[in-house]
Amino acid sequence: MRILLHVCCGPCSIYPLRVLRDEGVNVQGYFYNPNIHPYREFKRRVGALVSFAEKKKFAVEIDSNYGLTQYLRKVVHNEEKRCSFCYDMRLEQVAKRAADKGLDGFTTTLLYSKYQNHGLLKKKCTELAAIYKIDFFYRDFRTGWQQGVDESIALDLYRQPYCGCIYSEQERYDKKLRKKKHTT
Repeated sequence: MRILLHVCCGPCSIYPLRVLRDEGVNVQGYFYNPNIHPYREFKRRVGALVSFAEKKKFAVEIDSNYGLTQYLRKVVHNEEKRCSFCYDMRLEQVAKRAADKGLDGFTTTLLYSKYQNHGLLKKKCTELAAIYKIDFFYRDFRTGWQQGVDESIALDLYRQPYCGCIYSEQERYDKKLRKKKHTT
């Protein structure tokens, strides 16, 4: 089986890539993440992914277009649904790309993160698979969370402290906002 793995970053690719390869799957990576802010963060994530891909002989196509403007156009005034819009943007591109390449299916490293909405991801990927007439290769990669963290540290990969969007960056660093969220 040949699948396209949507890659959000190098560290989150470690465990899913290992699992898929161990299952005999031919995995190609695709980095498409217009949500990442700021630009320097985007470049750091690309750099960490390139480093990881070289070390693991992992073929990855990187969309190096910084798509923050398109992301914000979809999300502004819809912040409470930002993750849903973000999943739609990224995963539709991945499903379409996999279908265009004639691959058997697609999946995403977002299924590795214990911070993502796993149920919503699964639902959206299943819907996109039907639209693009391609298989969604589902795996719950969260079981390998700590293994991936440990290996990323051993590989000396840059590990980001937030999902990538401007809103999660604020939630990560704005102490007043965090305090307000915990009291409501």
